[in-house]
Amino acid sequence: MPLKETDASNTYREIDRWDGGVGWLAHPDETMERASHALSIDGDVWVIDPVDASSIDELFAEFGTVAGVVVLLDRHMRDAEAVAQRHDVPLYLPTWVRRSVSGVPVRRFGTTLADTGLRVLKLFDNPAWQEAALYDETGGTLVVPESVGTADYFRTGHERLGVHPIIRLFPPDELRGLTPKRILVGHGPGVFDDAPVTLADALDGSRRRYPSLLVETVRGFVSM
Repeated sequence: MPLKETDASNTYREIDRWDGGVGWLAHPDETMERASHALSIDGDVWVIDPVDASSIDELFAEFGTVAGVVVLLDRHMRDAEAVAQRHDVPLYLPTWVRRSVSGVPVRRFGTTLADTGLRVLKLFDNPAWQEAALYDETGGTLVVPESVGTADYFRTGHERLGVHPIIRLFPPDELRGLTPKRILVGHGPGVFDDAPVTLADALDGSRRRYPSLLVETVRGFVSM
């Protein structure tokens, strides 16, 4: 199973469908399980951290017209520029995400995403990690690109949602106290059942529970 694939002619697998949008895995068999999403707001489609795939534009069209492509993490440029160019729309970046972009217009956003009404949460802003989350308090959708995920390497054996292994000791406080109906993540399928409890459990247990992959890596390093 490859860690990450790059062929955009692949057939995607749909995940996370609800009234307000849809998610997909462009390469369902890759280890990283890179998930992308399209949010529908008043007939506009906002494409989040996309990995491109064959026929993905037909999926967008089910929800409306693409208004913008959004990148929420400095490391998640993925195929954002290509998708923005194809739809002739701007690429939206949080003000603190330091990435250079060429070939498409860039729009910066701070506390809300354009005129969507989506609240923006600043999760990390340091040289190594710049991340934002989007929260629709009315509709109940929370989008977190990296701090939490459902891919195997994020979770312990008993977790449905896990904090990223690198930040287990310092999970972002901005996610605490939120009560989403659904949690969409950048790695793995989303959480649609008992989302508030699942999020709280992930954050509260992150300091005492560690994914097996991280434990094995540390043991290997110590034994060198």
